[in-house]
Amino acid sequence: MDHLFTVDGRTATPISRTGLAAESLLERQHLQEWVIAHPHVLGESVLVITSEYDRWADADGVPARDRLDVLGLDATGRLVVVELKRGTADRDVHLQAITYAALVSRFDLHTLAQAHRDFLSHRGQALDADMCKQRLLDHVDGEWSPALLQRPRQVIIAADFPKQVTHSVVWLSEMGIDIDLVQVGLWRVEGSLVAGFTKVYPTPEVEEFTLAPARVEGEAVAKKLQERSRSRNAVHVLVGAGLLPDGTRLLMTPRHGVTDAIRTEIRSWVAQDTARAAATWANDTAKPLVWDADRASYSPTGLANHIFTSVTGRSVDGIQGTTWWDVDTAQVPAGIDPEAWATLAGSDLTALAKQLSGTRKDWTGLHTLLSGVPAGRWTTYGDLAAVVGSHAVPIGQHLSSCGRCPNPWRVLTAAGKVSSGFRWPDPSRTDTALSVLIGEGVRFDGEAADPDQRLREDEFRRLLDG
Repeated sequence: MDHLFTVDGRTATPISRTGLAAESLLERQHLQEWVIAHPHVLGESVLVITSEYDRWADADGVPARDRLDVLGLDATGRLVVVELKRGTADRDVHLQAITYAALVSRFDLHTLAQAHRDFLSHRGQALDADMCKQRLLDHVDGEWSPALLQRPRQVIIAADFPKQVTHSVVWLSEMGIDIDLVQVGLWRVEGSLVAGFTKVYPTPEVEEFTLAPARVEGEAVAKKLQERSRSRNAVHVLVGAGLLPDGTRLLMTPRHGVTDAIRTEIRSWVAQDTARAAATWANDTAKPLVWDADRASYSPTGLANHIFTSVTGRSVDGIQGTTWWDVDTAQVPAGIDPEAWATLAGSDLTALAKQLSGTRKDWTGLHTLLSGVPAGRWTTYGDLAAVVGSHAVPIGQHLSSCGRCPNPWRVLTAAGKVSSGFRWPDPSRTDTALSVLIGEGVRFDGEAADPDQRLREDEFRRLLDG
């Protein structure tokens, strides 16, 4: 980020850039603590395992002097090695990162749990090694994989990078060494310091055009990472969008990662206990499925792997578990429009996530659209969802609970009817949405509104463009 300004209408005033050294900020006491407190600067869903780690020794038992700044674990099961520099990175900083990656690549679950226990203990959190081990296992979406531990991802954070580093990192990435460069900047704004972290390599364009086998050695490991990322991302999208209310019933259909013969075995196994074929959804990004068979919580991939192992007696990697679970649309959650709920039929969790791009955390765009629906017109939950990148179900849920949404009575089902789940924000109101709409000039044929008065998706988009 080369230029920052404070803005007051048409006036833009430059913000002065400073640096950590100029502000007497240190790597260990300051920059490192920022990263530990906000590990998302290292990538999505990173758990910090330890920092300032130096408990490795050579074959003769002589301790090594190398000290790893930060070690993390991402949700796909890969270690994240972090090297920090408060100023311009040294010309050989990438070699330091590679050294640390080589050292941690032989760590196992026991070593990591011990390191995490010591790290938490120094910070006043008393967890024993078994609890730390479980914490690491719970963070990973799917079975623990030693093969993935051997392929650490490296992140170098510095104020700037010399060309020797950037050229080397690009070549190393092409050779299968996964290194990210993150630039940390510092600005002084109205007497306060503002820090920013910008990923400068690989850029999204580089990631898009770089083949997975070139960045992660071996097709099996690359595929495993890809499938785990897809499953994890699907869950995050669904939870973020609020598509599925807590308690939604899901039914299992084994799909990705198994042969027809194994599917037949799974069906026979389920026939012995039908509870094995169902789970309940909870809006938890780590373990959103509560399995009917044992009432334990699982990630979609973790449960699919558990079922596979229970049936075959073998372990498995690479299953995309979100493809195994479909919404039971025969059971409509309370307050959900049955017609909107029925549109979820025939789609697994992965397919549902692909339909969504918005989240339930910011409904500003939805409120803007609702304020544009004039008296005498109506629209549908689906039309609104298409414009804001959501789905009719979370749109309906939000309208029923918001209390601040403009014109919620002007939103009808796809059939042009008032939703059975519609409620006034003011419970003392005794009139109906139907009577209000008729009073505003909307014509009805029985319970269905005149389709000629419907404000559709394309009209909304024109309103936004205007």
